[in-house]
Amino acid sequence: MKRFLLVLGFLIITAALTIGGAAVYVYVQYTSPSKLAQERDIIIPQGTGVRGIAEIFRRENIIDEPLIFLAGVRVSQLDRSLRAGEYHFPARVSPKQAAEILATGDTVKRFVTIPEGLRSGEIIDRIKLVDGLVGEITEIPKDGTLLPETYQFSFGDTKQSIVDRMRAAHDEMVEQLWPGRQQGLPFDTIDEAVILASIVERETGVAGERSRVAGVFVNRLRINMRLQSDPTVAYAISPDKRLERALTRQDWKFESPYNTYVNAGLPPGPITNPGREAFHAVLHPAATKDLYFVADGTGGHAFAQTLKEHNRNVAKWRRIRDGQ
Repeated sequence: MKRFLLVLGFLIITAALTIGGAAVYVYVQYTSPSKLAQERDIIIPQGTGVRGIAEIFRRENIIDEPLIFLAGVRVSQLDRSLRAGEYHFPARVSPKQAAEILATGDTVKRFVTIPEGLRSGEIIDRIKLVDGLVGEITEIPKDGTLLPETYQFSFGDTKQSIVDRMRAAHDEMVEQLWPGRQQGLPFDTIDEAVILASIVERETGVAGERSRVAGVFVNRLRINMRLQSDPTVAYAISPDKRLERALTRQDWKFESPYNTYVNAGLPPGPITNPGREAFHAVLHPAATKDLYFVADGTGGHAFAQTLKEHNRNVAKWRRIRDGQ
């Protein structure tokens, strides 16, 4: 009996040492630097379980043995906290650190930039091509309802979510800026301001000119002078897609409520999606007596108060254009 108890005790101690040794081995492997040679972004697809994550990490050289990772996250109680998404992992990240990164949910930040002056259809086409966005877009919003800006998103966000955020950002922007507008402007509603901003946005790409261009149009509206804006004619001729040719004199006679050469006042709707600066410009137009402007050959415009002065600027522009 005594001999039996000694043998039993020896077996128990041996088993304990074996289990303890195994635990130490798992801990060392779980917390040691990995073979990941360079930092990189790794995508964990939605619905991936712990075993699937372990297999991804094995392929990426973050772990050698999936069972070590499974044991490690179970002991550290992270097995139910690992989240899908795109994450950034530094070089030599340990399995433990990799698991903790997934548990934070701090995914890689991606960005999509939508420039000012695009029609809604053009914006939708761009969003459809953005890598990392999924799903379909249900409809093309009306022009003038989306705010061009840079939007942050995470891998797996929907394309429709970007459109919805652009619409919400536009609504927030106009509601924020409208109350601070100059008094006595020749339009009464936010919708009219957006229409004019869309024209200003298409007329100039020079940030410093927006308020002066807005001032020209505001001056014309005040005296019931036609806006005579070429971008409105291009929109009238081709409302579904951008006109890919220069306008002709005959185009200026094109019958459409959007043609501001044949109709006084504002067109019935926006011709593009204006940005914040263009909208701000029409609410705070430059205090000027200018009624005309034309390209000056440097990317900007030459402004004039009288038709005689404007005609000189036009002749100068034509000489520059013909020389080019």
